[in-house]
Amino acid sequence: MVSPCVLKSSGAGVQTLETEVLIIGGGVTGAGIMRDLALRGIQTLLVDKQDLCAGASGGNHGLLHSGGRYVSNDQHAAIECRIENEILKRLAPQCVEETGGLFVAVKGDDMAFADTFPGLCQTAGIQVEELSPAEALAVEPHLSKDLIKAYRVPDATIDPFRLALENVAHARAFNDSVYQPHTQIVGFITKNGLITEAVCRNNKTNATIHIRAKQFVNAGGAWAMNIAQLAGCTDVHLSYSKGTLLISHDRMADHVVNRLRPPADGDILVPGGTVSVLGTTSIRTEELDSVIPTVAEIDRNVIEGSAMIPALATARYIRAFSRVRPLLQGAGAGDDREATRGFALLNHTTQGLENFCTITGGKLTTFRQMAQKTSDLVATRMGNTTGCQTKTIPLPKDDACRWTEPGAAPRYWYKENNPEDMILCECEMVPQSAIDEIIKCAPDTDEEMTLEAIALRSRAGKGPCQGSFCGIRIASYLYDCGYYQDETGLIHMKDFFNERFKGMRTVIWGQQAAQMELAEALHCGLLGLDTLDND
Repeated sequence: MVSPCVLKSSGAGVQTLETEVLIIGGGVTGAGIMRDLALRGIQTLLVDKQDLCAGASGGNHGLLHSGGRYVSNDQHAAIECRIENEILKRLAPQCVEETGGLFVAVKGDDMAFADTFPGLCQTAGIQVEELSPAEALAVEPHLSKDLIKAYRVPDATIDPFRLALENVAHARAFNDSVYQPHTQIVGFITKNGLITEAVCRNNKTNATIHIRAKQFVNAGGAWAMNIAQLAGCTDVHLSYSKGTLLISHDRMADHVVNRLRPPADGDILVPGGTVSVLGTTSIRTEELDSVIPTVAEIDRNVIEGSAMIPALATARYIRAFSRVRPLLQGAGAGDDREATRGFALLNHTTQGLENFCTITGGKLTTFRQMAQKTSDLVATRMGNTTGCQTKTIPLPKDDACRWTEPGAAPRYWYKENNPEDMILCECEMVPQSAIDEIIKCAPDTDEEMTLEAIALRSRAGKGPCQGSFCGIRIASYLYDCGYYQDETGLIHMKDFFNERFKGMRTVIWGQQAAQMELAEALHCGLLGLDTLDND
């Protein structure tokens, strides 16, 4: 086995890393491949041009599908979701909240469709139980009084951030595999039908890095087609659908609530800790890197969602976000919701490459199966006969990853009962010990962790104030600890606040408008961050 990421100097400031397998893309699929290969004894280097879960893996409902969502239009995807739902509940319970799910129809919905739902679920092997409207209202009192049909299914919620972090942590601990963020693929060097090196750019320093490997895996999500084209492969065909979701200030339901109709806008409400996530829209797009929510999309979600739960019409929303889904279809004019939610593994041998593959499509719920299929191919190519173990070996809990769990911080903090462990994020009760743990378990890089990277690995900045106070407190704490020595901390603070504002700008009404006024006074009036030059 190659020693983990042997570093060599290539002159002119260029560095060369060596590994057995390079995995491109730090979503849950890339993290899952990293762990799967580690358990087979194969050392990997995982890179992402930003950080873990920067794409669709970190911008979704957090829904662990039972498969019920797809029974009417994609039975294969429904069955895959049902199987993986059961596996993840058993092997990664620390990442799952078994909320259960409801599919509900209201007056005006198609009763013929509602009546076929239980039979379609049974065909896919999904447990389904019909509830009377009174029974459904008893378990979810905020449901519409116009409810006419309800079914219970084994939906659940899952924390994608903890899931990715713990997959990476297990791989790093198991065989010294390496995760390196802010590393973007800009090209490949090929020879005799093999990729010999990936040419990368460090997006923090602009330094050039060459990565040598035996096998190269493209798990780039929405960017998978672009990455494949850099290798000269033209057999990855994707279209892109932009989805916009909202986060409510309060937890609006205890179950995942789905509208009992063919998939459409604003028809899923997913609880997560103390909040709920409402969405999603589906709009064809060609833009991958700068999608933002629009007011029209927000309005559409709220109008459609309030037909299921009327309180959504007047709820306080603290954030909205948009991500792009890669879909396995051509650039036709049909409804993107009709595209399969299955996945594809391409080995690229018809493109003249023997050590490159692409995994694309799929869903958060099916990430483990996607990782297994990919790792099977890579292991076979490398002559490794060890089978997949992620279907039987539990995902170990990692203390440094626990801070992403909604509502968990108060339990940990009060359990320790340490008066010196100062709370830095009051909304989510994140203490300074959490920041210490996160920095201690930083990615495999010498670069400083940003406030945004800390927030990704914790609940900091996720509460009603969206980081307005804790961003200042965390930066101050890091200055006190000597982690920051110059204006770097102020630049990180400004970048963090700008990123949070992207998700707030379309929900600034009512109480959230007052929240933004206060944030502006703090960040601009008090700290003068608007005058800071961070170019």
